[in-house]
Amino acid sequence: MLRVVACIDGSRAAPAVCDYAAWASRHMDTPLMLLHVLDEERYPAEPDLAGSIGLGSREQLLDELAELDRKRAKLALEHGHHMLDEAEARVKAAGAAEAVKRQRHGNLTESLMALEKETRLFVVGLHGESSSDRDIHIGSQLETAIRSVHRPILLVPDEFAQPKSAMLAFDGSDTAFKGVELLAASPVLKGMPVHLVMIGTDSADRWEQLKKAEKMLAGLGVEITPAIRDGDVEPALHAYQDEHDIDILVMGAYGHSRIRQFLVGSTTTTMLKTAKKPLVILR
Repeated sequence: MLRVVACIDGSRAAPAVCDYAAWASRHMDTPLMLLHVLDEERYPAEPDLAGSIGLGSREQLLDELAELDRKRAKLALEHGHHMLDEAEARVKAAGAAEAVKRQRHGNLTESLMALEKETRLFVVGLHGESSSDRDIHIGSQLETAIRSVHRPILLVPDEFAQPKSAMLAFDGSDTAFKGVELLAASPVLKGMPVHLVMIGTDSADRWEQLKKAEKMLAGLGVEITPAIRDGDVEPALHAYQDEHDIDILVMGAYGHSRIRQFLVGSTTTTMLKTAKKPLVILR
């Protein structure tokens, strides 16, 4: 059974993750799973202090340190269970019929990859636990997950607003058309008007590619608006999104165009850091 998987942590984005996941579950008519990943590096299931044995080490001290690590891991585990219980209450209040709760030891990327076969959509907060009002931090785990997971990922900001429109950043490559095909078969944008946006010089070839993609999305039964904008990828996409007040930006990790370079290159961090609205990453 495919599920919407909401990744819950102690960040300020967690309530919005719950709200967007509940919305996606209802919108896509897909069961919901709440996932909490206990970082193995910070809270190992079994402490390993072998590397601490050195000059001046004492066996009693090592035992005490190991016991302290066990207590920290146990408290973190209990805290995770409480977060999952609170998340369950929130998604049910938001209209989700039910939610499966799961807790895993490991890192985010490994945990998401392990759940890929039973997942239709991952929902992850843009800002992690280490973020603050002064320092909005995009963790390396999130960037690694984006590059590794082959299921759509909905990256959400700290505040929830029900999505009503979407835009797809399209580059015209063969694999981009595969992304359009995936989107056409998915309920993720069901009922939403969709803007198909290419970044580059206006040309007949690009319009032909847009028209082909538009026909592929016709089965969604919604208004499709093709557009071409010149300029640098990041500001051009943001400007179009702002101009048309679009709620969700959909991008694909495919092709070798400027959009791919933008998505998997150094600009990724800037985009995620400045995003104020949800993004869907297609793989």
